[in-house]
Order: sequence, then structure tokens, then C-alpha cells
Amino acid sequence: MAVKIRLARRGAKKRPFYSIVAADSRAPRDGRFIEKLGTYNPLLPKDSEERVKMNIERVQYWLSQGAKPTDRVARFLEAAGILEPKTRSNPKKGEPGEKARARAEEKAAKAAEAGKEEAAE
Repeated sequence: MAVKIRLARRGAKKRPFYSIVAADSRAPRDGRFIEKLGTYNPLLPKDSEERVKMNIERVQYWLSQGAKPTDRVARFLEAAGILEPKTRSNPKKGEPGEKARARAEEKAAKAAEAGKEEAAE
């Protein structure tokens, strides 16, 4: 049986609240799970200690048994120091869009013209 450590959604419409659970990978997202390992409340501020709560000992147990965390849960575990940080690379995300690049080029051209005018005086 392939076990995953993942999020199971709880809470009302427009008010998300998640349980961190160990579940069979074939079970539905909000369906049957083996054990509840913690909670995640995305509505709280990022620096709040109540935002992510986990039973670290049980999470480590499941990881030692071969459970694979999902991407989001892996980030929680990295922040808690349980997993080593994974190097992520998305070089396109940091690049400005077409319109921003065009504005930057126009600004650079105007600055170059202003620099030439000042040098001529």
C-alpha cells in the first residue's frame, strides 16, 4: 500500500481548513485516511504558530515507513526542519512580463537621451 502524507479539506465554503493526514494514495482526498497528523489553517497570518500544527513524531514515523509527502506538505516539513530543503527553479517566474519590459526599455532610452543632453551642455 502506497501511503501519502497529504491535506484533507475541512471547513465551510470559502473558509478552508485542512487536516494533515496519512492516507492510502488511492483513497479520495477527503475520504478515508489512516491517521490524522496535524492541521493547516490558510486563513491565519503566515507568521502565526497556529497556522500549521503537526505531530512531528508521527510524521517522522510515517516518513520512515516510506510515506511520500505531497508538494504542499513537503514545504511544511521543510519549514519545520524535518526534510531537507529542495532546490526549486522556475527562472521564468521572476522575469518581468512583456509590458513591464517595454516600459523599462522606454525608461532606459529616455535616461540615455537625458544623459546625452547633459553631456552636451
